[in-house]
Amino acid sequence: MTAECDTRAFWAHPGLCVTGGRLSIAGRDAEAIALEHGTPLYVFDLCRVTERVGALQEALARAGLRYVTRFSMKAQREPEVLAHLRRLGPPVTPQTIGADVCSPVELASALTGGWEGDEISYTGTNVSDRDFEAIVAHPIRLNVDSLSQLRRLGRHAPGRNVGLRVNVRCGAGHLGRSGGSLYSSDRPTKFGIYAEQLPEAIGIAREHGLVLTSLHFHASSYLLRDDLADFAETARRAAEMASVLLQAGCPIDEINAGGGLGLPVAPDQEALDLDAYAAVLAEHLGTLGPVVSVEPGDFLFGESGVLLAEVVTAEDRLGVPFVGLDAGWNLAPDRFIYELPVTCVLCRDALPEAVRLTTITGNINEGDDVFAEGYPFAWAHEGDIVAIVKVGSYCQNMLAPHCGRTKPPAIYFVDRAQAGKG
Repeated sequence: MTAECDTRAFWAHPGLCVTGGRLSIAGRDAEAIALEHGTPLYVFDLCRVTERVGALQEALARAGLRYVTRFSMKAQREPEVLAHLRRLGPPVTPQTIGADVCSPVELASALTGGWEGDEISYTGTNVSDRDFEAIVAHPIRLNVDSLSQLRRLGRHAPGRNVGLRVNVRCGAGHLGRSGGSLYSSDRPTKFGIYAEQLPEAIGIAREHGLVLTSLHFHASSYLLRDDLADFAETARRAAEMASVLLQAGCPIDEINAGGGLGLPVAPDQEALDLDAYAAVLAEHLGTLGPVVSVEPGDFLFGESGVLLAEVVTAEDRLGVPFVGLDAGWNLAPDRFIYELPVTCVLCRDALPEAVRLTTITGNINEGDDVFAEGYPFAWAHEGDIVAIVKVGSYCQNMLAPHCGRTKPPAIYFVDRAQAGKG
């Protein structure tokens, strides 16, 4: 990018910035992309994925960790993105990135994409007999999250290597809701084997000849700088549980710290310090001996994707400015599923000097299809193009064809043009 690129906005990065007041994606004018390809349209800057993967791996290396990186496929499984990930580094090198999957469909996508063996970890929940039949046919790293699932696996594949997904009874991140994590907290959740259940888990494994080779914990979501103290406690508790397994003679060779690395969704939030994050892993897990693995999703992909939509309604309603888009909640569901604020940018006036408190709505025929209310937004007109940023993860995978609004096309840029040129 040239020096003309303005990255003052909290959502900006080298592949998403403001040039001459206008939004650019991968060095291309965002409005021009929409006019050429139509809307709604997902637009990806795959260079950003490369940057995020590299930043994470470099931080883990600086911390002195023996590490493995995988990506959470529930966040992104589009073939173009998978092909890009597979090109990042040769298999079994520090630059490569494996896949963490949670269903047989995702497993099939990983295998089709060229991943195999320990490059793939399977971390699912409430796995059925038919799911296990599909999973155990492949020599991947498998984690189970309950005693019931461990018994079921033993019936399907006695003698197999398996990992335990554990629940450390605390969480980190979750935009300040760490005490109420749906993954790991004081109240029972659907995920993970508890510390007092470890002796029984070891007994079940021995009964079926299963070999416990890994420990997995996922106790964070939207992890940012201020959440690292909470995350350190989750890592400390996971280390205690790993030590129990190691002392019992289990040949644990990998401890998987899950994902949950976050991205700021508001101007007052501080981005995660990757070196501090890696230092927590090194302090609590790195000295135990097993390799330490991580499997983020949103952190790797979120910033890479933008949804472009046309303004099809622009009017005041009882004195309130309304902007209506030709894209609905089903294409960018973060606010509706995860209660995350949505960032909308008017492409022709991306850093406006004058704003109005605007309600921005979608084209789904439901009253709650509202992206934002009281949102400080530039003065918009019908025909303008709006960008909804940070939609590179989850959105395409969770898309629902409600009201017959089906999946829109996507384009993927593997390079960055010079600013102002497309």
